[in-house]
Amino acid sequence: MKILLVEDDTKISSFVKLGLEDSGYDVSVAYDSAMAEKIVFSKEFDIIILDVIIPGINGYELCKKIRTANIKKPVLMLTSLDSVEDKITGFDCGADDYLVKPFHFKELLARIKALNRRHTDAVVIPIIQKIADLELDSISKKVSRNGKEIKLTAKEFAILEYLISSPGKVFKRMEIAEKIWGFSFSGTNLIDVHINSLRNKIDKDFSPKLIHTIVGFGYVLREEEIQH
Repeated sequence: MKILLVEDDTKISSFVKLGLEDSGYDVSVAYDSAMAEKIVFSKEFDIIILDVIIPGINGYELCKKIRTANIKKPVLMLTSLDSVEDKITGFDCGADDYLVKPFHFKELLARIKALNRRHTDAVVIPIIQKIADLELDSISKKVSRNGKEIKLTAKEFAILEYLISSPGKVFKRMEIAEKIWGFSFSGTNLIDVHINSLRNKIDKDFSPKLIHTIVGFGYVLREEEIQH
């Protein structure tokens, strides 16, 4: 497996590179965003490990560029920024996982294996999915209602794609977290924040309402029942 490590701290990059290579991985290192951008757009990697605070544009902005270029390989943020807001920013920029420094190397290895497994075992879903006048295109990553295109963040799109894969099914918050982020959250309203943002974008100005809260259970995507 080929890994790109973007880390400007030479001690950390050397430690991680040596450990990953001892574990059988092929590792390339970039020490700033310009170098990383040049490498990532010219070579194929299975996983990208990305520090946030690096010379040049920060890791969040670099991750956005990677996703804008339709590079879908897993991105793991590896950073000392540990607030919930920092993590949400990373996920919204397109990161698949977020590991805070200092970290145990065994956990880094576990995260890499989990990301690779999730990526290679990804379920193939239909290209175009519809419910009511909502349409989701899994290839172009476009969403529209009544023919009007709606702009979503990467995580909002992933959540909507998950919900629309089984209309009428109630998804627990834990299920959504495991599917979209790869692990569960505790003590945070991260899922609720993203669901509310989705509602504002796909339900607020349209009818029928599609995202529903099932109190005590979770969320479901279905057409609202007509009240007589």
